[in-house]
Amino acid sequence: MSPQAAPSPAPTTPVIGRRLRLGMVGGGQGAFIGGVHRIAARIDDRYKLVAGALSSDPARAQASGAELFLAADRCYADFRAMAAAEAARPDGIDVVAIVTPNHLHFPVAKAFLEAGIHVICDKPLVHTVAEAEELAALVRTRDLVFVLTHNYSGYPMIRQARAMVAAGDLGPLRVVQVEYAQDWLATAVEDSGQKQAEWRTDPARSGIAGCVGDIGTHAFHLAEFVSGLRCVALAADLSAFVPGRRLDDNAHILMRYDTGARGMLWASQVSPGTTNGLRLRVFGERGGLEWQQEQPNELRFTPLGEPTRTLLRNGAGSLPAAAQASRIPAGHPEGYLEGFAQIYRDAADRISAHRDGRPSSPDDAPLPTVEDGVRGVRFIHGAVESSRRDAAWVELP
Repeated sequence: MSPQAAPSPAPTTPVIGRRLRLGMVGGGQGAFIGGVHRIAARIDDRYKLVAGALSSDPARAQASGAELFLAADRCYADFRAMAAAEAARPDGIDVVAIVTPNHLHFPVAKAFLEAGIHVICDKPLVHTVAEAEELAALVRTRDLVFVLTHNYSGYPMIRQARAMVAAGDLGPLRVVQVEYAQDWLATAVEDSGQKQAEWRTDPARSGIAGCVGDIGTHAFHLAEFVSGLRCVALAADLSAFVPGRRLDDNAHILMRYDTGARGMLWASQVSPGTTNGLRLRVFGERGGLEWQQEQPNELRFTPLGEPTRTLLRNGAGSLPAAAQASRIPAGHPEGYLEGFAQIYRDAADRISAHRDGRPSSPDDAPLPTVEDGVRGVRFIHGAVESSRRDAAWVELP
């Protein structure tokens, strides 16, 4: 590896004296997303996992904790007991990661916020708008850091796209199109006992939406994150194509933005031939951008009347916004795990600054916050309401 190939160094905020002590709720044996969060937390060496309520079953909680080398007395079977015990310890956790099914996000987040502990939470935030607003109020009154893991916002070329739009490279925006297509729920795999499918298609655990809540919220957040626009109204057509499925598995949504720009969102989990097809296109008066998650290190930029340019992470045309979210030299792919890791690194900077009494600005690291979570829940409820009203336009506050 030549010195010329090295990426620009990513600025980091030093943690004074130690890594952040991390706890986790959910993510025990057999879980997928808990492992992703643990890897992401380790990549930049800013956290140490020291406690967990990895399962509500005491034996499973202990066994899961033992596999992760947690002390037996810090393997909890109840998240409320964990919040109280960790808040009382002189070496208690600084932050908790919530990686449970959706229906537990609210009670778990509330317990740890009330205990004075920062939160990193998987999406969508909670089931209802009232719950979302209650958590947002708690974050404000307790003056705590709350980060929502919309991990795609941590990708280097997404950070670059956001910077280019903000700099006016596309001119005033006209159209934002985003899609997220998968095929893993094209059949009734939830009936086979597949754990991930089972809870995602269960209204009691997933909430009032299926596909819209699971991946539609990612698409919705990404469109607003890059464009800087805010959706003020939507018209949605949600479908459950698989017979017997109780929640939507496909969604077509029209969106109106606060500047007069227009948008379209397609989310599907029943589209054969797609795996993780998250795609964003943003068009302005003077140019357009296109990004696809399955080729995450490339960003296509087309100035009006000029040939399309493919911008590469840490390549010609890349900006500091991309370099600051990169870890390895050009030509080596970065993707899903590193995107999660970026969220964790930025969260560590924010939490460390809070702990040490140093100022931090949201502009330093554009993290998804509890307020983004509130918007995501409003989006879910707006889409469901619109679809129930035969795709009538519904306003988003």
